[in-house]
Amino acid sequence: MTPTFLKAPASTDANKARTAILGCPFDHGTAMRIGARLGPGAIRSASHELGPFDPTTGSNLIESLGLIDAGDAEVVPSQVERSFAAIEEACQALLSQDCIPVTMGGNGMVTLPQLRAAAKRHGPLALIHIDAHSDTYPQAGYNTATTFSRAQEEGLLDLARSCHVGLRGTTGDPGAWRHPADLGFTLVSMARLRDRGPAATGQAVATQVGKAPCYLCFDMDFFDASIAPGVCNPVYGGATVVEAFALLDALSQLNIVAYDVNTVSPPHDVQNMTALLAATVMVGFLQQIAARS
Repeated sequence: MTPTFLKAPASTDANKARTAILGCPFDHGTAMRIGARLGPGAIRSASHELGPFDPTTGSNLIESLGLIDAGDAEVVPSQVERSFAAIEEACQALLSQDCIPVTMGGNGMVTLPQLRAAAKRHGPLALIHIDAHSDTYPQAGYNTATTFSRAQEEGLLDLARSCHVGLRGTTGDPGAWRHPADLGFTLVSMARLRDRGPAATGQAVATQVGKAPCYLCFDMDFFDASIAPGVCNPVYGGATVVEAFALLDALSQLNIVAYDVNTVSPPHDVQNMTALLAATVMVGFLQQIAARS
């Protein structure tokens, strides 16, 4: 039997669910490491080392959220258009039932069809993209470097309320940071985050987003590569676990309509530590949703 996230019920009927888990096992277009298509399975298995009971609130996340695991979108390896359509359809089915999707990639490409679904439901979205890379390069086509270039072109984003947080490292494309800045994204480098502090950075982002419907995309390479080695494009100098959760805590009261965790690559992981950390991030998102009720 296929494991479910936190052993939640397996179902695509979200009528009574406030939140649903969805896997997006697709990684075509990754320039570096291949293997993120295996991420959802690894994260689900790792989640069984955690539990649904939150001692700080006394609540059971499965019960309080009516949490379900809706399985995986029916992607087709190497076929971008068919896979994007499947991811968008699966995400839209949950959103249409007033359910907040918490998804697992897959690489950073899977965010684009999810944004399409969420924008159909909520209009142009504020984006909080937490990542070592901008994924907004001045390139053509569909790959992990162009996710938000295409999203901007398609009118899916409210650019005045959208930001990339955690940028660091070198790049082969001189437009990797300049291009998103020119488009109107706010860029927060890892150096700036550390200088200001993660909580204050999160508060500044929350002020910028305001009450707008927001999409939160969390790329696991935001963490330092020593903490999360099993990612598609590891970069040293990243966040500690304490820094990451301080940042996320500051965003907890925003009107986040969809959560997305991506780029766990099990073939490159060590003792499943990245998968377990991704599952922990997702549980943190579930706690946020439960606390907003």
